[in-house]
Amino acid sequence: MRLPAAFAPFADARYRVLVAGLSASMVGSGMWAVAMVYQVIALGGGALELSLVATVTSVGMLAFVLLGGVAADRLPRRRILLAVEIANLLAVTLSGVLSVTGALSLAPLCVTGFVLGLSVAFFYPAWSALLPQILPDHQLLAANGMEGTVRPLLQQAAGPAVAGVLVAALAPGPAILAIAACHAAAFVVLLVGLPRSLDTAPLRVSGSPLPHGETSESPVPAGPESAAPETTVPERAVPDATVLPVDVVVTTPDPDASSRVGVASQLRSVVADLREGVAFTVRTPWLLWTLLFAVVWVLMFMGPLEVLMPFLVRDQLGGGSQTFGFLLAIYGTGGAVGSLLTASVPLPRRYLTLMMAVWGFGVVPMAVVGFTRSFAVMAAALFVCAFTSGVGQVIWGTLLQRRVPPALLGRISSLDFFVSLALMPVSMAVAGPLSTVVDVPVIFVAIAVLSPVAGVAAWLAGRMRRDEVLHPLQSAPATA
Repeated sequence: MRLPAAFAPFADARYRVLVAGLSASMVGSGMWAVAMVYQVIALGGGALELSLVATVTSVGMLAFVLLGGVAADRLPRRRILLAVEIANLLAVTLSGVLSVTGALSLAPLCVTGFVLGLSVAFFYPAWSALLPQILPDHQLLAANGMEGTVRPLLQQAAGPAVAGVLVAALAPGPAILAIAACHAAAFVVLLVGLPRSLDTAPLRVSGSPLPHGETSESPVPAGPESAAPETTVPERAVPDATVLPVDVVVTTPDPDASSRVGVASQLRSVVADLREGVAFTVRTPWLLWTLLFAVVWVLMFMGPLEVLMPFLVRDQLGGGSQTFGFLLAIYGTGGAVGSLLTASVPLPRRYLTLMMAVWGFGVVPMAVVGFTRSFAVMAAALFVCAFTSGVGQVIWGTLLQRRVPPALLGRISSLDFFVSLALMPVSMAVAGPLSTVVDVPVIFVAIAVLSPVAGVAAWLAGRMRRDEVLHPLQSAPATA
Protein backbone atom coordinates (compact mmCIF):
# COMPACT_ATOMS: atom_id res chain seq x y z
CA MET A 1 0.00 0.00 0.00
CA ARG A 2 1.31 3.43 -0.96
CA LEU A 3 1.17 5.99 1.80
CA PRO A 4 1.58 9.79 1.65
CA ALA A 5 5.17 10.83 2.17
CA ALA A 6 4.65 12.11 5.72
CA PHE A 7 3.04 8.81 6.76
CA ALA A 8 5.39 6.40 4.96
CA PRO A 9 7.26 5.39 8.17
CA PHE A 10 3.99 4.02 9.60
CA ALA A 11 4.36 1.06 7.25
CA ASP A 12 6.92 -0.24 9.77
CA ALA A 13 5.20 -1.79 12.79
CA ARG A 14 8.10 -0.84 15.06
CA TYR A 15 7.70 2.82 14.14
CA ARG A 16 3.97 2.65 14.85
CA VAL A 17 4.77 1.29 18.30
CA LEU A 18 7.33 4.04 18.92
CA VAL A 19 4.87 6.77 17.96
CA ALA A 20 2.12 5.22 20.08
CA GLY A 21 4.41 5.06 23.11
CA LEU A 22 5.73 8.57 22.52
CA SER A 23 2.18 9.90 22.13
CA ALA A 24 1.01 8.44 25.43
CA SER A 25 4.08 9.81 27.18
CA MET A 26 3.64 13.28 25.63
CA VAL A 27 -0.01 13.47 26.70
CA GLY A 28 1.14 12.68 30.24
CA SER A 29 3.82 15.39 30.09
CA GLY A 30 1.28 17.94 28.89
CA MET A 31 -1.13 16.97 31.65
CA TRP A 32 1.60 17.34 34.28
CA ALA A 33 2.18 20.99 33.28
CA VAL A 34 -1.38 21.80 34.38
CA ALA A 35 -2.00 19.29 37.17
CA MET A 36 1.23 20.23 38.93
CA VAL A 37 0.27 23.91 39.03
CA TYR A 38 -3.12 23.27 40.62
CA GLN A 39 -1.70 20.67 42.97
CA VAL A 40 0.76 23.27 44.31
CA ILE A 41 -2.13 25.69 44.74
CA ALA A 42 -4.19 23.00 46.50
CA LEU A 43 -1.32 22.55 48.94
CA GLY A 44 -1.55 26.26 49.79
CA GLY A 45 1.47 27.20 47.73
CA GLY A 46 2.01 30.22 45.57
CA ALA A 47 4.43 31.47 42.94
CA LEU A 48 7.48 30.63 45.07
CA GLU A 49 6.46 26.99 45.59
CA LEU A 50 5.48 26.65 41.94
CA SER A 51 8.84 28.04 40.88
CA LEU A 52 10.58 25.55 43.17
CA VAL A 53 8.92 22.52 41.56
CA ALA A 54 9.59 23.88 38.06
CA THR A 55 13.22 24.59 38.91
CA VAL A 56 13.78 21.11 40.33
CA THR A 57 12.33 19.64 37.13
CA SER A 58 14.70 21.76 35.02
CA VAL A 59 17.64 20.73 37.17
CA GLY A 60 16.79 17.08 36.54
CA MET A 61 16.93 17.69 32.80
CA LEU A 62 20.06 19.84 32.73
CA ALA A 63 22.07 17.69 35.13
CA PHE A 64 21.54 14.46 33.20
CA VAL A 65 20.98 15.33 29.55
CA LEU A 66 24.63 14.83 28.55
CA LEU A 67 24.77 11.57 30.48
CA GLY A 68 21.59 10.57 28.66
CA GLY A 69 23.47 10.95 25.39
CA VAL A 70 26.30 8.72 26.62
CA ALA A 71 23.76 6.11 27.69
CA ALA A 72 22.07 6.21 24.28
CA ASP A 73 25.42 5.45 22.62
CA ARG A 74 26.30 2.62 25.03
CA LEU A 75 23.09 0.88 25.98
CA PRO A 76 20.19 -0.62 24.02
CA ARG A 77 17.85 2.27 23.31
CA ARG A 78 14.72 0.15 23.75
CA ARG A 79 15.71 -0.60 27.34
CA ILE A 80 16.38 3.08 28.02
CA LEU A 81 12.87 4.00 26.86
CA LEU A 82 11.35 1.27 29.02
CA ALA A 83 13.38 2.34 32.07
CA VAL A 84 12.30 5.94 31.56
CA GLU A 85 8.61 5.07 31.47
CA ILE A 86 8.91 2.86 34.54
CA ALA A 87 10.58 5.71 36.44
CA ASN A 88 7.86 8.13 35.29
CA LEU A 89 5.14 5.70 36.30
CA LEU A 90 6.54 5.14 39.81
CA ALA A 91 7.24 8.83 40.48
CA VAL A 92 3.86 10.11 39.27
CA THR A 93 1.97 7.30 41.02
CA LEU A 94 3.67 8.28 44.29
CA SER A 95 2.40 11.86 44.06
CA GLY A 96 -1.02 10.78 42.81
CA VAL A 97 -1.64 8.32 45.64
CA LEU A 98 -0.40 10.76 48.27
CA SER A 99 -2.62 13.48 46.80
CA VAL A 100 -5.75 11.34 46.79
CA THR A 101 -5.13 10.20 50.36
CA GLY A 102 -4.43 13.75 51.56
CA ALA A 103 -0.83 12.98 52.54
CA LEU A 104 0.98 14.88 49.77
CA SER A 105 3.45 17.61 50.62
CA LEU A 106 5.74 19.74 48.51
CA ALA A 107 8.76 17.44 48.92
CA PRO A 108 7.30 14.37 47.13
CA LEU A 109 5.98 16.67 44.40
CA CYS A 110 9.52 17.99 43.90
CA VAL A 111 10.84 14.42 43.76
CA THR A 112 8.32 13.60 41.05
CA GLY A 113 9.27 16.71 39.09
CA PHE A 114 12.96 15.85 39.35
CA VAL A 115 12.37 12.30 38.08
CA LEU A 116 10.27 13.57 35.18
CA GLY A 117 13.02 16.01 34.22
CA LEU A 118 15.66 13.32 34.48
CA SER A 119 13.54 11.02 32.32
CA VAL A 120 13.32 13.62 29.55
CA ALA A 121 17.12 13.84 29.60
CA PHE A 122 17.38 10.11 28.83
CA PHE A 123 14.29 9.70 26.64
CA TYR A 124 14.97 12.02 23.71
CA PRO A 125 18.60 11.10 22.95
CA ALA A 126 17.53 7.43 22.96
CA TRP A 127 14.48 8.17 20.78
CA SER A 128 16.53 10.16 18.26
CA ALA A 129 19.24 7.49 18.08
CA LEU A 130 16.72 4.63 17.79
CA LEU A 131 14.95 5.96 14.70
CA PRO A 132 17.86 5.18 12.31
CA GLN A 133 17.90 1.63 13.68
CA ILE A 134 14.40 0.91 12.43
CA LEU A 135 13.86 3.20 9.44
CA PRO A 136 15.70 3.61 6.12
CA ASP A 137 17.46 6.91 5.56
CA HIS A 138 14.90 8.28 3.12
CA GLN A 139 12.13 8.03 5.74
CA LEU A 140 13.94 9.86 8.55
CA LEU A 141 12.78 13.27 7.34
CA ALA A 142 9.15 12.10 7.45
CA ALA A 143 9.64 10.57 10.91
CA ASN A 144 11.12 13.77 12.34
CA GLY A 145 8.38 15.80 10.71
CA MET A 146 5.71 13.59 12.21
CA GLU A 147 7.25 13.95 15.67
CA GLY A 148 7.36 17.72 15.22
CA THR A 149 3.69 17.64 14.26
CA VAL A 150 2.46 15.37 17.02
CA ARG A 151 4.39 16.98 19.88
CA PRO A 152 2.65 20.39 19.96
CA LEU A 153 -0.74 18.83 19.32
CA LEU A 154 -0.45 16.37 22.22
CA GLN A 155 1.96 17.94 24.68
CA GLN A 156 0.91 21.58 24.28
CA ALA A 157 -2.77 21.16 23.45
CA ALA A 158 -4.41 17.81 24.21
CA GLY A 159 -2.54 17.04 27.44
CA PRO A 160 -3.18 20.40 29.15
CA ALA A 161 -6.81 20.38 27.97
CA VAL A 162 -7.49 16.93 29.44
CA ALA A 163 -5.77 17.83 32.72
CA GLY A 164 -7.77 21.04 32.97
CA VAL A 165 -11.03 19.13 32.59
CA LEU A 166 -10.04 16.51 35.18
CA VAL A 167 -8.85 19.08 37.71
CA ALA A 168 -12.02 21.12 37.30
CA ALA A 169 -14.32 18.09 37.50
CA LEU A 170 -12.50 16.16 40.22
CA ALA A 171 -9.27 17.36 41.82
CA PRO A 172 -5.52 17.47 41.10
CA GLY A 173 -5.02 14.00 42.61
CA PRO A 174 -7.13 12.06 40.08
CA ALA A 175 -5.55 14.09 37.28
CA ILE A 176 -2.08 13.03 38.47
CA LEU A 177 -3.20 9.39 38.59
CA ALA A 178 -4.41 9.80 35.00
CA ILE A 179 -0.89 10.95 34.13
CA ALA A 180 0.45 7.77 35.71
CA ALA A 181 -1.96 5.81 33.51
CA CYS A 182 -0.48 7.53 30.43
CA HIS A 183 3.04 6.46 31.38
CA ALA A 184 1.81 2.96 32.19
CA ALA A 185 0.26 2.78 28.71
CA ALA A 186 3.51 4.01 27.15
CA PHE A 187 5.48 1.34 29.01
CA VAL A 188 3.15 -1.50 28.02
CA VAL A 189 3.06 -0.42 24.37
CA LEU A 190 6.85 -0.20 24.15
CA LEU A 191 7.42 -3.42 26.09
CA VAL A 192 5.01 -5.51 24.06
CA GLY A 193 5.40 -3.84 20.68
CA LEU A 194 9.14 -3.28 20.30
CA PRO A 195 11.02 -6.48 19.46
CA ARG A 196 13.86 -7.65 21.67
CA SER A 197 16.08 -7.68 18.59
CA LEU A 198 16.52 -3.94 19.18
CA ASP A 199 18.32 -4.74 22.44
CA THR A 200 21.59 -5.14 20.56
CA ALA A 201 24.55 -2.80 20.39
CA PRO A 202 23.41 0.62 19.09
CA LEU A 203 24.42 0.30 15.45
CA ARG A 204 22.86 1.75 12.32
CA VAL A 205 20.62 -0.78 10.60
CA SER A 206 19.34 1.25 7.66
CA GLY A 207 22.69 1.34 5.89
CA SER A 208 26.36 0.60 6.21
CA PRO A 209 28.09 2.86 8.71
CA LEU A 210 30.31 4.69 6.24
CA PRO A 211 32.70 7.46 7.27
CA HIS A 212 31.18 10.75 8.36
CA GLY A 213 27.74 9.23 8.73
CA GLU A 214 27.25 9.13 4.95
CA THR A 215 25.26 6.34 3.33
CA SER A 216 25.59 4.51 0.09
CA GLU A 217 22.85 6.71 -1.42
CA SER A 218 24.91 9.82 -0.68
CA PRO A 219 28.11 9.58 -2.76
CA VAL A 220 30.84 12.14 -2.27
CA PRO A 221 31.96 13.64 -5.57
CA ALA A 222 35.42 12.69 -6.67
CA GLY A 223 38.05 15.35 -7.00
CA PRO A 224 40.75 17.16 -5.08
CA GLU A 225 38.21 19.09 -3.00
CA SER A 226 35.99 16.15 -2.15
CA ALA A 227 37.44 15.60 1.29
CA ALA A 228 34.66 15.80 3.81
CA PRO A 229 34.97 18.39 6.57
CA GLU A 230 34.05 15.94 9.28
CA THR A 231 36.61 14.08 11.31
CA THR A 232 35.99 10.36 11.25
CA VAL A 233 35.24 8.68 14.53
CA PRO A 234 35.79 4.94 14.71
CA GLU A 235 32.66 2.95 15.40
CA ARG A 236 32.59 0.65 18.36
CA ALA A 237 31.05 -2.66 17.45
CA VAL A 238 30.23 -3.20 21.10
CA PRO A 239 29.95 0.17 22.83
CA ASP A 240 30.74 -1.21 26.27
CA ALA A 241 33.86 -3.07 25.21
CA THR A 242 36.29 -0.35 26.26
CA VAL A 243 34.48 0.82 29.34
CA LEU A 244 36.40 -1.04 31.98
CA PRO A 245 39.86 -2.63 31.92
CA VAL A 246 38.79 -5.94 33.46
CA ASP A 247 42.27 -7.17 34.29
CA VAL A 248 42.86 -4.16 36.54
CA VAL A 249 39.73 -4.90 38.54
CA VAL A 250 39.97 -8.65 38.93
CA THR A 251 43.62 -8.71 39.90
CA THR A 252 43.24 -6.22 42.73
CA PRO A 253 43.32 -8.18 45.99
CA ASP A 254 41.37 -5.64 48.05
CA PRO A 255 37.63 -5.73 47.14
CA ASP A 256 37.19 -2.13 48.28
CA ALA A 257 40.15 -1.02 46.19
CA SER A 258 38.74 -2.97 43.26
CA SER A 259 35.43 -1.18 43.61
CA ARG A 260 37.14 2.20 43.74
CA VAL A 261 39.22 1.44 40.65
CA GLY A 262 36.14 0.21 38.82
CA VAL A 263 34.13 3.35 39.64
CA ALA A 264 37.05 5.58 38.70
CA SER A 265 37.45 3.76 35.39
CA GLN A 266 33.76 4.09 34.65
CA LEU A 267 33.84 7.82 35.38
CA ARG A 268 36.92 8.31 33.21
CA SER A 269 35.21 6.40 30.43
CA VAL A 270 32.07 8.54 30.65
CA VAL A 271 34.14 11.72 30.57
CA ALA A 272 36.08 10.38 27.60
CA ASP A 273 32.82 9.67 25.79
CA LEU A 274 31.62 13.21 26.42
CA ARG A 275 34.91 14.65 25.21
CA GLU A 276 34.69 12.52 22.09
CA GLY A 277 31.27 13.96 21.28
CA VAL A 278 32.40 17.54 21.91
CA ALA A 279 35.56 17.00 19.85
CA PHE A 280 33.55 15.70 16.91
CA THR A 281 31.27 18.73 17.13
CA VAL A 282 34.17 21.19 17.21
CA ARG A 283 35.84 19.52 14.21
CA THR A 284 32.65 19.42 12.12
CA PRO A 285 32.01 22.97 10.84
CA TRP A 286 28.35 22.63 9.81
CA LEU A 287 27.48 21.03 13.14
CA LEU A 288 29.50 23.45 15.27
CA TRP A 289 28.17 26.60 13.63
CA THR A 290 24.59 25.40 13.65
CA LEU A 291 24.82 24.80 17.39
CA LEU A 292 26.46 28.19 17.93
CA PHE A 293 23.65 29.81 15.97
CA ALA A 294 21.13 27.89 18.10
CA VAL A 295 22.77 29.36 21.22
CA VAL A 296 22.26 32.89 19.90
CA TRP A 297 18.76 32.15 18.59
CA VAL A 298 17.46 30.64 21.83
CA LEU A 299 19.02 33.44 23.88
CA MET A 300 17.41 36.14 21.71
CA PHE A 301 14.02 34.61 20.99
CA MET A 302 12.66 32.44 23.79
CA GLY A 303 12.78 34.94 26.65
CA PRO A 304 10.90 37.70 24.81
CA LEU A 305 8.34 35.19 23.52
CA GLU A 306 7.56 33.72 26.94
CA VAL A 307 8.15 36.73 29.22
CA LEU A 308 7.46 39.89 27.20
CA MET A 309 4.64 38.75 24.90
CA PRO A 310 2.00 38.89 27.66
CA PHE A 311 2.79 42.58 28.14
CA LEU A 312 2.52 43.26 24.41
CA VAL A 313 -0.85 41.52 24.44
CA ARG A 314 -1.96 43.70 27.34
CA ASP A 315 -0.57 47.02 26.12
CA GLN A 316 -1.16 46.74 22.37
CA LEU A 317 -4.19 44.46 22.09
CA GLY A 318 -5.88 45.16 25.40
CA GLY A 319 -6.10 41.41 25.98
CA GLY A 320 -5.46 39.13 28.92
CA SER A 321 -4.57 35.53 29.58
CA GLN A 322 -7.19 34.20 27.15
CA THR A 323 -5.81 36.24 24.26
CA PHE A 324 -2.26 35.22 25.13
CA GLY A 325 -3.35 31.58 25.28
CA PHE A 326 -4.92 31.83 21.82
CA LEU A 327 -1.72 33.30 20.43
CA LEU A 328 0.37 30.50 21.92
CA ALA A 329 -2.03 27.96 20.44
CA ILE A 330 -1.60 29.59 17.03
CA TYR A 331 2.16 29.52 17.50
CA GLY A 332 2.04 25.79 18.28
CA THR A 333 -0.18 25.17 15.27
CA GLY A 334 2.32 26.94 13.03
CA GLY A 335 5.11 24.65 14.21
CA ALA A 336 2.97 21.58 13.61
CA VAL A 337 2.03 22.67 10.08
CA GLY A 338 5.64 23.46 9.22
CA SER A 339 6.79 20.07 10.50
CA LEU A 340 4.06 18.19 8.62
CA LEU A 341 4.77 20.00 5.37
CA THR A 342 8.51 19.27 5.64
CA ALA A 343 7.74 15.62 6.31
CA SER A 344 5.70 15.48 3.13
CA VAL A 345 8.45 16.50 0.69
CA PRO A 346 11.94 15.16 -0.09
CA LEU A 347 14.95 16.60 1.68
CA PRO A 348 16.04 19.59 -0.44
CA ARG A 349 19.37 19.64 -2.25
CA ARG A 350 20.49 22.77 -0.38
CA TYR A 351 19.41 21.43 2.97
CA LEU A 352 21.88 23.42 5.10
CA THR A 353 21.14 26.65 3.25
CA LEU A 354 17.39 26.19 3.62
CA MET A 355 17.70 25.30 7.30
CA MET A 356 19.75 28.40 8.14
CA ALA A 357 17.51 30.59 5.97
CA VAL A 358 14.25 29.57 7.65
CA TRP A 359 15.79 29.84 11.10
CA GLY A 360 17.60 33.11 10.50
CA PHE A 361 14.98 34.97 8.46
CA GLY A 362 11.94 33.20 9.90
CA VAL A 363 11.78 35.52 12.92
CA VAL A 364 11.74 38.74 10.87
CA PRO A 365 7.96 39.02 11.48
CA MET A 366 8.77 39.59 15.16
CA ALA A 367 9.41 43.22 14.21
CA VAL A 368 5.72 43.50 13.36
CA VAL A 369 4.75 41.83 16.64
CA GLY A 370 6.52 44.62 18.52
CA PHE A 371 4.30 47.36 17.05
CA THR A 372 1.02 45.99 15.74
CA ARG A 373 -2.29 46.58 17.49
CA SER A 374 -4.11 43.98 15.43
CA PHE A 375 -4.71 40.51 16.82
CA ALA A 376 -4.86 39.04 13.32
CA VAL A 377 -1.50 40.55 12.32
CA MET A 378 0.18 39.42 15.53
CA ALA A 379 -1.26 35.92 15.15
CA ALA A 380 -0.10 35.71 11.52
CA ALA A 381 3.40 36.84 12.47
CA LEU A 382 3.68 34.25 15.24
CA PHE A 383 2.35 31.54 12.91
CA VAL A 384 5.07 32.33 10.36
CA CYS A 385 7.79 32.31 13.04
CA ALA A 386 6.65 28.92 14.32
CA PHE A 387 6.17 27.52 10.82
CA THR A 388 9.74 28.32 9.79
CA SER A 389 11.08 27.06 13.10
CA GLY A 390 9.30 23.75 12.56
CA VAL A 391 10.73 23.40 9.05
CA GLY A 392 14.26 23.99 10.30
CA GLN A 393 13.87 21.67 13.27
CA VAL A 394 12.76 18.73 11.11
CA ILE A 395 15.69 19.20 8.73
CA TRP A 396 18.09 19.52 11.67
CA GLY A 397 16.92 16.32 13.35
CA THR A 398 17.22 14.45 10.07
CA LEU A 399 20.75 15.73 9.50
CA LEU A 400 21.85 14.51 12.90
CA GLN A 401 20.56 11.03 12.14
CA ARG A 402 22.04 10.87 8.64
CA ARG A 403 25.37 12.67 8.97
CA VAL A 404 26.50 11.96 12.52
CA PRO A 405 28.21 8.56 12.96
CA PRO A 406 25.81 6.14 14.70
CA ALA A 407 28.25 5.58 17.57
CA LEU A 408 28.06 9.32 18.39
CA LEU A 409 24.42 10.06 17.63
CA GLY A 410 23.14 9.88 21.20
CA ARG A 411 25.82 12.23 22.51
CA ILE A 412 25.41 14.79 19.73
CA SER A 413 21.62 14.74 20.17
CA SER A 414 21.99 15.31 23.90
CA LEU A 415 24.47 18.14 23.30
CA ASP A 416 21.90 19.81 21.04
CA PHE A 417 19.22 19.29 23.69
CA PHE A 418 21.51 20.66 26.40
CA VAL A 419 22.18 23.86 24.46
CA SER A 420 18.45 24.52 24.13
CA LEU A 421 17.64 23.68 27.74
CA ALA A 422 20.55 25.55 29.29
CA LEU A 423 19.86 28.89 27.65
CA MET A 424 16.08 29.00 27.86
CA PRO A 425 16.08 30.00 31.56
CA VAL A 426 18.93 32.44 30.89
CA SER A 427 16.95 34.09 28.11
CA MET A 428 13.88 34.33 30.32
CA ALA A 429 15.92 35.74 33.20
CA VAL A 430 17.46 38.43 30.98
CA ALA A 431 14.28 39.45 29.12
CA GLY A 432 12.58 41.02 32.14
CA PRO A 433 15.43 43.28 33.32
CA LEU A 434 16.26 44.21 29.71
CA SER A 435 12.70 45.46 29.18
CA THR A 436 13.20 47.99 31.99
CA VAL A 437 15.94 49.78 30.07
CA VAL A 438 14.87 49.11 26.46
CA ASP A 439 11.37 49.51 25.06
CA VAL A 440 9.74 46.13 24.42
CA PRO A 441 8.94 46.88 20.75
CA VAL A 442 12.60 47.78 20.20
CA ILE A 443 13.63 44.40 21.63
CA PHE A 444 11.43 42.59 19.12
CA VAL A 445 12.84 44.67 16.25
CA ALA A 446 16.35 43.82 17.42
CA ILE A 447 15.49 40.11 17.30
CA ALA A 448 14.18 40.50 13.75
CA VAL A 449 17.41 42.19 12.66
CA LEU A 450 20.02 40.19 14.55
CA SER A 451 18.69 36.70 13.80
CA PRO A 452 19.24 36.92 10.01
CA VAL A 453 22.70 38.38 10.60
CA ALA A 454 23.58 35.49 12.91
CA GLY A 455 22.16 32.96 10.43
CA VAL A 456 24.19 34.31 7.50
CA ALA A 457 27.34 34.47 9.65
CA ALA A 458 26.92 30.84 10.72
CA TRP A 459 26.24 29.76 7.12
CA LEU A 460 29.43 31.45 5.92
CA ALA A 461 31.64 30.36 8.84
CA GLY A 462 30.46 26.75 8.57
CA ARG A 463 31.12 26.70 4.80
CA MET A 464 27.69 25.17 4.49
CA ARG A 465 27.13 25.75 0.78
CA ARG A 466 30.30 23.82 -0.09
CA ASP A 467 29.51 21.16 2.49
CA GLU A 468 26.02 20.38 1.20
CA VAL A 469 27.37 20.09 -2.33
CA LEU A 470 29.98 17.57 -1.20
CA HIS A 471 27.43 15.60 0.83
CA PRO A 472 24.14 15.36 -1.10
CA LEU A 473 21.39 13.82 1.00
CA GLN A 474 18.31 14.08 -1.20
CA SER A 475 15.72 11.60 -0.04
CA ALA A 476 14.15 8.97 -2.19
CA PRO A 477 10.35 9.30 -2.42
CA ALA A 478 9.07 8.50 1.08
CA THR A 479 6.28 6.13 0.09
CA ALA A 480 5.57 2.60 1.14
